[in-house]
Amino acid sequence: MGSSAARIITPAEQREYGAMTLAQLRRFDYTLDDPLLADWLQGVGNRLVASSDANSTPFTFFLLREREINAFATLGGYVAVNSGLVLTAEREDEVAAVLAHEVSHVSQSHVLRAVERAQRDQLPILLAMLGAIVVAQKAGGGGNSSSNATMAAVAGAQGLMVQRQLDYSRSNESEADRVGIRLLARAGYDPNAMAGFFERMETAMRANRGGDREQTPDYLLTHPVTGSRIAEAKARAAQMSSAPVVTNIASRDNPLLPPGVRVQVAQRSASGMFDYAKERMRALSASTPTQAVQEYERLATRRPLSDAQRYGEAVARLAAGQFAQANTALAPLLQKHPDNWWLAVGMAEADNGIGHRADADSRLAALLHRMPGNRAIAIAYAQILNQRGGRDAGQRAVEILRPLAADGGDDPTFQSTLGRAAEQAGDSIRAGEAYAQAAYLNGNPRRALLQLHTLKNRSDLDYYARTRIDARIAAITPEVLDMRKQGIQDMDAGPNDDRNLRQALDSLR
Repeated sequence: MGSSAARIITPAEQREYGAMTLAQLRRFDYTLDDPLLADWLQGVGNRLVASSDANSTPFTFFLLREREINAFATLGGYVAVNSGLVLTAEREDEVAAVLAHEVSHVSQSHVLRAVERAQRDQLPILLAMLGAIVVAQKAGGGGNSSSNATMAAVAGAQGLMVQRQLDYSRSNESEADRVGIRLLARAGYDPNAMAGFFERMETAMRANRGGDREQTPDYLLTHPVTGSRIAEAKARAAQMSSAPVVTNIASRDNPLLPPGVRVQVAQRSASGMFDYAKERMRALSASTPTQAVQEYERLATRRPLSDAQRYGEAVARLAAGQFAQANTALAPLLQKHPDNWWLAVGMAEADNGIGHRADADSRLAALLHRMPGNRAIAIAYAQILNQRGGRDAGQRAVEILRPLAADGGDDPTFQSTLGRAAEQAGDSIRAGEAYAQAAYLNGNPRRALLQLHTLKNRSDLDYYARTRIDARIAAITPEVLDMRKQGIQDMDAGPNDDRNLRQALDSLR
């Protein structure tokens, strides 16, 4: 019938806190911001959310580089997935099962209830993380040691914050399993996937050397797996499959349906890109591109690489600047799978790298014509043009990105790509706005504010540009003032940045 937790923080404030958490994770390079992978993960998540009771809540699904097996949901519908979890899964349905569990934590207000408990325990939202930055700055004494101390403190504080948010009761976990399995079935995924993934986690726990906590996957620390939990998940999935079926009704959620009666939802196939997403993630989550290439070379000594693994190796070689080798690997794959647009994007990057610019342009232009509005393709094309340099290339990149600008406000990769394109095209004002937004999204609101104030002082601003800049300054300033109030230092700040920031803030009074 409701919870007092809903009165603690408004939906808008929840989104702000969730966005701030994501920005701080980006700031310390914990996230894996790849347009193709983001497109795939968000697609899986959106398919679940569309079938959930929280379909009015905007969800943001994002990846972390860490290869530990973990996932968590935080305020505002922000759901994080570690690369290690996807690398452990054997099919997309298992990833969807974890996402369904986390979405259910949000839809059932478990996250809000955890925040309510945290507040009762005098652990304000995000204050632990911000306070840790202050402590590390004072203790570090500047230099690299200060930077490392800050990163360690932030990681520890964020871990504490997430742990408190995810320290759900056994009943919460059971409810998230139950609702999540129903959500899987509604979305057309295999409802047995949750029990299957739990069994894989249980195997991982049994393989733990000596049962030490530090050897246990993080996911198991916040989502304990027991035999009874697996059995319950299997039983619920079986119930979803055996319940009486009613068709030809107005709504699958019709309250007039008797208990135990379900609406038949045909099981739909997965996106078809899981294997390629998994291998792209393997290549991009490695410590360095060279290590990623070496990882695939080791895999090849055990058994012949699958098509998806050969694609992953090509991605690793592209990241390492080995364009000729990537081209050689991708050519037969694209011939075998001509409709796989991820392969086509990779081939265009390889073509451009070896100097076949016309081939790269033709391939990407065809993809944009085939899939208009695809952000990942547009960013890939614009990044290739930005690498070439020159006014013409910049103008073409701006033309490609401009139709997507309205939806790219929360994507730092899009903003930094647009900024570079506008800069090369000679539009320094638009470039400055995009760079400032990228800085803000990457957890540097003070740098963003300084950049915007520099732009505002230009004499060549037109009315519309000045209005946009003033609006962003008004939106960012309260956050910067809060940081100053907490005494948080910006370890990336230059020697004159603090003085310039004080002048900028004084000018607003």
